[in-house]
Amino acid sequence: MADRSPLIEAFLAEAGWQAATRKPLAGDASFRRYERVEREGEIAVLMDAAPPEEDVRPFINITNHLRQLGYSAPNILAENIDAGFLLLEDLGDDTFTNALAAGADEEALYKSAVDVLIDLHSRPTVVAVPDGLERYDEDKYLTEASLLTEWYLSGILGSDVSDMTKSDYLAIWRKLIPEIDTSAETMVLRDFHADNLMWLPDRGGVQKCGLLDYQDAVIGTPAYDLMSLLEDARRDLKPGLAAHLLDYYFAAFPDLDQDDFKKTYSILAAQRHCKVIGIFSRLASRDGKYDYLVHIPRVWKLLERVCYLPELTILREWLDAHIPADKRTSPTPNLRA
Repeated sequence: MADRSPLIEAFLAEAGWQAATRKPLAGDASFRRYERVEREGEIAVLMDAAPPEEDVRPFINITNHLRQLGYSAPNILAENIDAGFLLLEDLGDDTFTNALAAGADEEALYKSAVDVLIDLHSRPTVVAVPDGLERYDEDKYLTEASLLTEWYLSGILGSDVSDMTKSDYLAIWRKLIPEIDTSAETMVLRDFHADNLMWLPDRGGVQKCGLLDYQDAVIGTPAYDLMSLLEDARRDLKPGLAAHLLDYYFAAFPDLDQDDFKKTYSILAAQRHCKVIGIFSRLASRDGKYDYLVHIPRVWKLLERVCYLPELTILREWLDAHIPADKRTSPTPNLRA
């Protein structure tokens, strides 16, 4: 990657932060980089999203919309869209993951996140969804699900995956995806989990839960973000908490058909787990980011659990045939050139 330091310094100077000190922050699974900048006791976060791999416009659009709805998305202090720089309000270091590690009450944190979803899903679609969002359609679901065969079977296991194997796998998803209930639509933030949520206990109401990493939001079913929160690829919730929070969500929508919702939730969970196993495999095999491999055994357990539901029998049978239990690990990847 080219040295963007001169561009960063020029951007900060134009924003009035020319004397700021800069410290790297932990990155994510994208090509974006983050730094904490400080001047005279004032702090902010620099997002470095170099084009063409990244585009800050979706982040700007959704941030403005979330803030208009009253949620704790970071305020945008300065922007250079062409260069791919944003200067953002610093929401601190207390991601849910960090706050929980420091002893915060797990149920309180997760309820605050569910409260955001309840509030968002209570709004009419025309209010909840900003302009310009794409729909979570069959093509997107299929593309994401195919990451399992492309990157886990090939990149991690080094298997030669035939066209017939891929075709059979996608045929299963073509049967499952139409079973997703699309009668209600909302904005789906898509990566709504503990690493992307901030604990802001000094704020009130739904603003206690800060939001990050939502630039890939789409129009989709309300079940998706709740599933993403409770079926977390990176951490285990304490026993019984996911079921309790699901009931907490249902209590806010007494007219909701819970059976249909749970069926949709389960299909989406299976699809996401297949996608995440593929993404974590790709990060290791293609990008040399091996830290994500440690989570793959957990995601396999989540996928196995949901696949014992009757509606997912066809997927379980395919997985048992092509990726048996002894292959559901996180070994050294088969690196691609």
